[in-house]
Amino acid sequence: MIPRYTRDVMAKLWSPEEKLRAWLLVEVLACEGWAKLGRIPEEAVKVIREKTERYLTEGFTPEDVKAVEEIERETRHDVIAFLTYMERIIGPEGRYLHLGMTSSDMLDTAMAWLMKRAMEIIIADVDELLGVLKRRAYEHKDTVMIGRTHGIHAEPITFGLKFALWFEEMRRNRRRLEAALETISYGKLSGAVGTFAHIEPEVEAYVCEKMGLKPAPVSNQVIQRDRYAEYMAALAVLAGTVEKIATEIRHLQRTEVLEAEEFFRKGQKGSSAMPHKRNPILSENLCGLARLVRGYVMPALENDALWHERDISHSSVERVIVPDATTAADFMLKRLTGMLDKLVVYPERMKKNLNLLRGLIYSQPLLLALTEKGLSREQAYALVQRRAMEVWEDESKSFPEVVKADPEITKYFSAEELEKIFDLSHYLRHVDTIYRRVFG
Repeated sequence: MIPRYTRDVMAKLWSPEEKLRAWLLVEVLACEGWAKLGRIPEEAVKVIREKTERYLTEGFTPEDVKAVEEIERETRHDVIAFLTYMERIIGPEGRYLHLGMTSSDMLDTAMAWLMKRAMEIIIADVDELLGVLKRRAYEHKDTVMIGRTHGIHAEPITFGLKFALWFEEMRRNRRRLEAALETISYGKLSGAVGTFAHIEPEVEAYVCEKMGLKPAPVSNQVIQRDRYAEYMAALAVLAGTVEKIATEIRHLQRTEVLEAEEFFRKGQKGSSAMPHKRNPILSENLCGLARLVRGYVMPALENDALWHERDISHSSVERVIVPDATTAADFMLKRLTGMLDKLVVYPERMKKNLNLLRGLIYSQPLLLALTEKGLSREQAYALVQRRAMEVWEDESKSFPEVVKADPEITKYFSAEELEKIFDLSHYLRHVDTIYRRVFG
């Protein structure tokens, strides 16, 4: 668990005090729903509202939580302890709380409300991150760097294209989060096995509407946990994207690469032993937290299969994984946004690294040009690779020079055609097209 890193809003959302407020909201709204059907006197609901208004608006206090926990030590049942406490506060009218309901009616509807709010916070975080990604994508649209495959120099790209790639993936994450938000935004007040034996569907509909939820079309004692599994899976995929970006920043900050690095504050220390160190601690932290969030998916998947109408095996799991995963995701997004916003970029180092292989990046255009001149691909590949390996093995040589000195190759090209093969702009001519696809 990571409480000390939590933003105040998410910390409050998963606090014991807010949990009791969510429970109370369901109970009070259910009483209002019953009153509309004439089952509970309007005067009784008025008293319930008056006696609970402070708790619904200002929230419960730590003292309230302790009092409920004290009752629970005797009842060994958290919902009964809560209802007992509230009935003491409300008085005789408190007997109308929980009318026709089972514990999961209140628990699952309240949990859906909390999970909905948590996801809304996370989606807002994603929107903030998307803004930074877009800004930096345009800032470095023409910042040329080497593209890498398998960690080895491949062909030129721009640093802006990396941000565009991350932007598009994060936008897909947003759509998944929106879908998970819709999936989780369902409540249920349908009784012990979902048949509405002792409560009316109209009460369920009233409570859900007031809480910004929809009634589950059919349920047993609980909201079905495939909804939770989808929610947790969306967070895990999101965490994977965060880790993907953080891993790339870690690579770019390596001493041998150093094309970009995390902002290093004045007075910051990188190592207890080595004063010169500037480590990618933010990125490493994000990679670690991504493992944590991914680890919560399997328990969520296993929670779906419950005995008959339900058992309680899912409950202990969800009390940990849902607050932790949403808290971690919230923190990760804020940390990544701040890190990328202040990321230090070194275009000159990118240019230097681009030239490390002394022109070998032009091997593919030469290969293609030879095939266009009539050589088979196998013949062209052998011819180009032979010269490329010569450059690999002799650091005093450059690929363009070796190629221009090879009569087996130059006999196919004019001087002008050869220069065109070694033109960097050829690689970047469709950057605008990619940007239009991504950003519109």
